[in-house]
Amino acid sequence: MNININSAQNIQSSNPPGSISSRRANSFGDSSASNAAGAEEDKKAEEVQQQQDNAVTGQLRARDREVRSHEAAHAAAGGSLVRGGTSFTLQQGPDGRSYAIGGEVQLDVSPVENDPQATVIKSQRIQAAALAPAQPSAQDFKVAGNASQMAARARVEIAVERREETQPSEEVESTQEQADEGNAAGNSNLATGEISNEITTVAPPAQIPQNTPARRPTDTAGATLQSNDVPVAAISAFMATAKSESRPVQISQFA
Repeated sequence: MNININSAQNIQSSNPPGSISSRRANSFGDSSASNAAGAEEDKKAEEVQQQQDNAVTGQLRARDREVRSHEAAHAAAGGSLVRGGTSFTLQQGPDGRSYAIGGEVQLDVSPVENDPQATVIKSQRIQAAALAPAQPSAQDFKVAGNASQMAARARVEIAVERREETQPSEEVESTQEQADEGNAAGNSNLATGEISNEITTVAPPAQIPQNTPARRPTDTAGATLQSNDVPVAAISAFMATAKSESRPVQISQFA
């Protein structure tokens, strides 16, 4: 899509060439005095016309410089976006020369297909080209505004693409977290069961039968069991129970 950035302005004299007063034609049939007066008037009219022509020529020259500078700024900032050369609208001045009173530069303002990031960059270049002149025209501001809207749409596309790219990884992370939580719960239940088994498998102290006579200690080490002396049979039973039950190896969960 190409768009023209242009401006035009006609500059004319209030009395274009050939519009000198008709009194000049009517003065030839008068007397010599009238002829002299008419010649004087014609001379004054010609002087006025010359002044007006000079003013118009000066305005055309100034306008020509302004237009060419304006369009040159568009072309320089647009760079590769410019399609074709700069075209001018010309007006012939009283001096017979042609002056530029308007011009246009065609810019490619279409979005980059399937590449929103490149579209954003391109829209920025379009805005820079449209607003490059010292005094942008109404058309220039319109082109810059359209480019800004194109960039906004491209940024929305970029946001949608990024969200679609990150969404699958977020789902995988969520699934992994759920699996980790399930494993942690299973380990917690297993540890609780192990502790419970250990508690239940500890044999309670054997009761000393009332009719079992206390045995005299045979060495000094056994003398320390005077008040809580446990029968040998009970101790043997306890040791047999402890040996028959294998206690699992525990790993600290708080390491």
